[in-house]
Amino acid sequence: MIAAIKPAGSNTRGLLAYLYGPGDHDEHLDPHIVVGFAMLGMPDPGRDENATLSELARYLDEPVRLRNSEFGRKVTDHVWHCPVRAAPEDRYLSDTEWGEIAQRIVQAAGIAPAGDDLACRWIAVRHADDHIHILATTVREDGRRPKLHDSGIRVGDACREIEKDYGLRQLKKGDRTGARRPTQAEMHKAERLGWEQPSREWLQDRIRAAIPHVTNAEEFIAYLEASGVEVQVRRGPSGDLLGYAAGRPGDVNEAGEQIYHPGSKISPDLSLPKITARLESSRPEEHPTARRNHPSTPWHQATDALDTLHSDLADDTHAQAHITALGELLEATAQKAPANLRTELQAAAKAFARAQRSQIRAEDRAAHALRSAARDIVHTATGPDGSALAAMVAALVWAAIVAARWHEAKNHAHQADADLPAVQHLQMAADRALAPTLAELTARPPREQTRRVLANDVRAAVPDHAERIIADPAWPALATVLADADARGHQPHQLLKEAAAQRELTSARQPARVLITRIQHTGRNPAPNRRAEAARRRSTITPSVRVQQIQNGQTPSTNTTPAEQQHRRRR
Repeated sequence: MIAAIKPAGSNTRGLLAYLYGPGDHDEHLDPHIVVGFAMLGMPDPGRDENATLSELARYLDEPVRLRNSEFGRKVTDHVWHCPVRAAPEDRYLSDTEWGEIAQRIVQAAGIAPAGDDLACRWIAVRHADDHIHILATTVREDGRRPKLHDSGIRVGDACREIEKDYGLRQLKKGDRTGARRPTQAEMHKAERLGWEQPSREWLQDRIRAAIPHVTNAEEFIAYLEASGVEVQVRRGPSGDLLGYAAGRPGDVNEAGEQIYHPGSKISPDLSLPKITARLESSRPEEHPTARRNHPSTPWHQATDALDTLHSDLADDTHAQAHITALGELLEATAQKAPANLRTELQAAAKAFARAQRSQIRAEDRAAHALRSAARDIVHTATGPDGSALAAMVAALVWAAIVAARWHEAKNHAHQADADLPAVQHLQMAADRALAPTLAELTARPPREQTRRVLANDVRAAVPDHAERIIADPAWPALATVLADADARGHQPHQLLKEAAAQRELTSARQPARVLITRIQHTGRNPAPNRRAEAARRRSTITPSVRVQQIQNGQTPSTNTTPAEQQHRRRR
């Protein structure tokens, strides 16, 4: 059951005209009052042909008129409006039941506390099977205003209890971090203009898409403007950017003026201060040439950053930062991935947006690596190779699962629910990303004797999952990956243990596929040659260190410890 308190209004008669009228699409049937503050003597134009809307409006507005006649400052924001709607699958509710529900709503809101004879005047009008409208005038009989602060939270809690008591669909308790739902007017406007999304949803998608591309607030505003978003900024006397509002081209009011929505009203995490804090945390802290000289691609670096996610969730503020940054990495990946994966990744990013935020304050700098990876991906000129993309998308699947488990542990019901479709879309993308690699690996299986040896490695490294892995249709491809890694000097047994430690296999649908992407990522480079590494270390010793070694009686040009030097002299 949803109770949506509307912004305060000033025209009681106008709202009544809508409630008792035919509706925008002739959907209003048999409008009438099901309950009110005092049913005796109250005019109901839906049941009394002699009653008028103006008469009912005067009846409800009487305390407002009395207050305005006695005080110099007039009350004009006195119309309280709250539609209350049942879920489509809920049973039919009678007028009596809707009346009881309305009583509980106005009590919870503070409009008419239980036992208060001087409360506000109110009515509940029904003009459809599945919902009612509660209208109240917010001046009490004693002339005071009701205490409505946080009424939305109290009404939401009352709805959760009503759902239990009446056997209705039970929704999750809100935490004030969700984006506002589109209003009926916004949805009708989008339909009329042929838009697939209402304006605030359209704007949210474009704002989230902009974040990985920019490093500060000024760049953020410029990027939005360049991408076709109308932007209105607020600056201080010094010229500093203080806030912004965004508008969709063509979304105008009756006067033809552009409609703007503040970032925080589009979504709570899209206010300028929150976006700025995230952008500041992604600024590079290392030498500018360090990343250019790194041998890995941005896709490999993103996978490396994702690998640390499960170990960074012990601290709640760090965990929230990593989950927020994970959403940004998802958005960046969706923008740069091949066309055959883009639809699933975009759907995953959109679903995960609700899981990005909670009431826990994020320590944004803790997620520097993930945000840097997202920024590098959107700025890379080349796409990933097949195995790098498959490894990264597989890592995104596991990261989303880890995020969902964290939200569940913290009782973040809405966020955990949002994670589920995100995981499903990511799993579909992961299957598609791995398909070409799987076909190539399956086409060149190792010899039967080699496969038997590798199967023994699997049984030794991951005994609890060995039979599932070997029975997996992707086992021949995994055997090829292990044989390739062995040829590069790696130990298959060790790679298997490391991969299983990085991502538990109990929840994996196809464990062999999980191991393929993990081992291709960790074993992509040749294993280090120990003799070559020792020679390299000797060659890096400076002349001053060599002199010091001679003075200490050590053999120069070595990197060994004194104990190792003594051992060599004894030999």
